[in-house]
Amino acid sequence: MNAKNILIAESGSTKTDWCYLSNGRKKNFQTQGINPYFLQEAEIISIFKNEIKLSLTKNPIDEIHFYGAGINSDDKKHSIERSLKQYFNIKKVYSYSDMLAAARATCNHEKGIACILGTGSNSCYFNGKKIAFKTATLGYVLGDEGGGAHLGKKVLQYYLHGIFDKDLQDSFDEMFNTDINTILEHIYRKPFANRYIAQFTAFILANRGHFMIENIAEDCLNDFFINHLLQYPQVWKVPIHFSGSVSFYLKDIILNLCEQYEINCGEIIQKPMKGLIKYHSEESAAIK
Repeated sequence: MNAKNILIAESGSTKTDWCYLSNGRKKNFQTQGINPYFLQEAEIISIFKNEIKLSLTKNPIDEIHFYGAGINSDDKKHSIERSLKQYFNIKKVYSYSDMLAAARATCNHEKGIACILGTGSNSCYFNGKKIAFKTATLGYVLGDEGGGAHLGKKVLQYYLHGIFDKDLQDSFDEMFNTDINTILEHIYRKPFANRYIAQFTAFILANRGHFMIENIAEDCLNDFFINHLLQYPQVWKVPIHFSGSVSFYLKDIILNLCEQYEINCGEIIQKPMKGLIKYHSEESAAIK
């Protein structure tokens, strides 16, 4: 029996990574983020039409596995599945949360706590088969501790309140060339405020080593540890895995915090796709 032709998608709020698997071959491509919490079905299908360059006649698909931010209810799950079925014209379509993507990519079939630190933040306890428990996610206004929107918000607060020293204020002006009115317009009147705020995380990465920048990064990540990780009864019993751009680029701080809290740090990866390819390839091989 031939292996299945599988299309895997892993979507954050900003970007979606896709991988087509067929007989050991892989084709990778990328589109903008597809979040059913912010996008209607017609808008999602429009993204598919405009940005997916995979030829469906040359690359037949047996099933689709879509992991994404915003898939946190049956309503959103069905919305993304209907969009995928309509565009790709296949029946076997499955959608999952981005949290399950991180858990499967890092824990595989083992117990562990999986964390996402990207544009937003999230975490869960994975029992080797499914998500057994997770702390509440409150979005970029009330939560997302340790995520890009949280870090970016602190950068903006320091800049707009004039807390940064002159070198950092000047560096910010040179890097972004913006002003308070433009910033507030983007945050309060334009869509995707979380993406806009998260882009200012780049200022932290560009100025590592400055004590103010280090304080922001450490405080935000420590908030994630206190408000989320330390709420898991299993936190000292299983490895803690991290995925997402913030995790990857600030992993030195994460490692220090894990050591400080005597937590066993597992994998720290930028993107879950490699782990998802392994997971679904093994699942497909087991079914054959």
